Amino acid sequence: MRTIELIYDRDCPNVEAARAVLREALDKAGLDAEWTEWDREDAASPEYARLFGSPTILVAGEDVSGQDTESDANCCRVYSGSDGGLQGVPEVGAVLAALGGA
Repeated sequence: MRTIELIYDRDCPNVEAARAVLREALDKAGLDAEWTEWDREDAASPEYARLFGSPTILVAGEDVSGQDTESDANCCRVYSGSDGGLQGVPEVGAVLAALGGA
């Protein structure tokens, strides 16, 4: 199974929605709902986790959005939706594609 990671800030309003997207994508892919979570402010988190906005989902070390979004800024992420609008979490389809299930 590929490594799946959720990188977040504790005060991010989109963390629960990102977890829901992960659960749904993993369920649709027929995979166990298991991933590693990294709090960007936790000293135990790896250095690379501090380089992404919140929330970020990585599959095998790659951002599911397909964008190079590394930044050392404390910031919220926004994602382009299939309707052309912006949203606070990636779409389930993007996670499925990263998992190889779409």
